Amino acid sequence: MDLKAIEKFFSTQAKFRFKQMQKLLFQDLIDNWSQASVLPLVLRDELNKKYPLIIPGDLFLSRDQKSAKALVALEDGNSVETALMVHSGKRNTVCLSSQLGCPLACQFCSSGQSFKRNLTWEEILKQVFFWQRYLKSKKLGPLTNVVFMGSGEAFLNYDQVFKAIRYLNQAEYFNISSRKISISTIGLVPGIRRMAQEKIKVNLSLSLHFLDDKLRSEIMPGTKKYPLAQVFQALDFYIEKTNRKVMLEYLIIKDLNDSVAEAKKLADFIGRKSLYIINIIRYNETGRFKAPDRKTILNFKKVLEKRGLEVIERFRFNQDVQGACGQLANKYNN
Repeated sequence: MDLKAIEKFFSTQAKFRFKQMQKLLFQDLIDNWSQASVLPLVLRDELNKKYPLIIPGDLFLSRDQKSAKALVALEDGNSVETALMVHSGKRNTVCLSSQLGCPLACQFCSSGQSFKRNLTWEEILKQVFFWQRYLKSKKLGPLTNVVFMGSGEAFLNYDQVFKAIRYLNQAEYFNISSRKISISTIGLVPGIRRMAQEKIKVNLSLSLHFLDDKLRSEIMPGTKKYPLAQVFQALDFYIEKTNRKVMLEYLIIKDLNDSVAEAKKLADFIGRKSLYIINIIRYNETGRFKAPDRKTILNFKKVLEKRGLEVIERFRFNQDVQGACGQLANKYNN
């Protein structure tokens, strides 16, 4: 599916044809032009020959038969990892990749062990089309939320990511509210400051995980350039500009940052700032580290809650298909 070529073709047609194309692709979610009964038969045949709508991919269903991981095939022979999380209450979240692999080499993340290239805006949107068509085929309801938390650092591919976001947000295309779109970063200060001034106000998450700059840069080498003091100055700027809450993702790893003392340190670090949410994530094992037990997680969480901080614990999806946080690049054989 070559979205750029399709748009170029329809831009040469009557204006009402372009609007028909938008509805057919982004709302009706057709995967073959033969399904486009509003178009003349001759035009449908031409489109099927020149601009097929197929998006090849390998699907790996989780045990619940709803949530899943997929490898979406790209034109150059590579495949990009993406995940779907089906929640109760008609909320469906897609986790998108912004790069093939990731150059930041976080030691707890399988995606950071190799890097090939940035994705184009079309390749990002292909992940969305893939999951929307799947949701439609299974009658699981519409796609409601999008998170850029798959492979890659979104701010290292800023322009392509935000071009994709414009398609996600515009009513003529995917029509997803900006409040339902989130970007996660390890703390690239220029990207945070630039995003604060975007017209489309999407949500921001920081992969925090460690409060000591030395340990943080050891486990997350890509953070060396921006110490936490600079990162939080940028986050304060973002909050001032957008009046949006910032989610602080805290990955809890056994014997590394899971103690009650670390929880108290985190509570002191955040203080009384009301526009921060702490998102606790139990480490999904990828090889080097171990996950803490349930009791440790609860004790950590209690410390933060007693301080009056807003704390949520991330749902755990797709572990059985190597599609949970940090696992996307892992191979899975069903």
